[in-house]
Amino acid sequence: MPTQPLPLPLTNGRQRIAVLIDGDNAQSSLLPQMLVEAGRHGQVTVRRIYGDWTTSNMNSWKETLNFHAFQPIQQFRYTVGKNATDSAMIIDAMDIMHSGVVDGFCLVSSDSDYTRLATRIRETGIFVMGIGEKKTPKAFVNACDLFVYTENLVEEKKAAQQKKAQTTRAKKASSKESPESTEPEKEEADPMPVLSQAFEMAVGQDGWARLDVMGNAIYQVDPGFDPRTYGHKQLSRMLNKLKDRFEMRTQDIDGQLIFYVRMKE
Repeated sequence: MPTQPLPLPLTNGRQRIAVLIDGDNAQSSLLPQMLVEAGRHGQVTVRRIYGDWTTSNMNSWKETLNFHAFQPIQQFRYTVGKNATDSAMIIDAMDIMHSGVVDGFCLVSSDSDYTRLATRIRETGIFVMGIGEKKTPKAFVNACDLFVYTENLVEEKKAAQQKKAQTTRAKKASSKESPESTEPEKEEADPMPVLSQAFEMAVGQDGWARLDVMGNAIYQVDPGFDPRTYGHKQLSRMLNKLKDRFEMRTQDIDGQLIFYVRMKE
C-alpha cells in the first residue's frame, strides 16, 4: 500500500489559507502580524474569530476584526467556567476541510484542545500551522507542520514601531532644515506599512522577494492599494523611487525577466 507523502509548507503562491482564531486565547493587537505569518504560505481566504461576543473580554477584537475583514462567530458559554469556543472552531474547521475550499489552515490559540484537530488536518495531507504563546503545550506545537510563537511577533512589532519612529523623526528634522516651501503639501497616507507587511509575506530565505509575489501580497493586506495614489503607474516604479527603503534586481529565467526586491536595513 503506497504511503501518503508528508505535507510541505506552502509556497508564496496563490494557495488558499483559512485563519481560525480562538478569541479567548489570542491577542487582538497582534492580528496584523498573524496575517503576515499566514500570508507567507498563501492567500488568506477564510477569516474567522470565535468567542462569546456578549462578554467584555472580546471588546478588544471588535475594531481590528472589521478592519481586517474577519467574520466574528458567536458561541455562547453554556456553563460558567467552561469554554465552548473550541468546539465551535473545531466543527467549523472540519467542515471547511471537507469542503475543499482551502489548501491549508492557520490555527491561532495556545490551547491544547486543538491538538487532535491539527493532527487530523495533517493526516489528510493538508498544511497546518499554529500561532500561540510559548506556554502552548508541546503536543499542540508538534501536531502542526509549523508553529509561530506570539512572543516573537511582539518583538517584531516593537522593532517595526521603533523603526517607524526613527523615520518620522528624521523626516521632521529634514523638513526643519530646508523650510523652502511656504505652502503645506497635501500628505497622502504612508505606503510603507502596507509595503513592508507585504514584503514580509513574500520574502524568501535569501532576503529577496519576487515583485509579482509581493504585488499579490499587497492586495491581501490592502485590496484598495494603488501605486497611482502615490503618483506611480506601476509598483516597480514606485519601489524604484523609494531607494532609501528598497533595492531591486532582475534575473533572467528561461528567457523571462523576473524582478526581485529587498528591503534595506
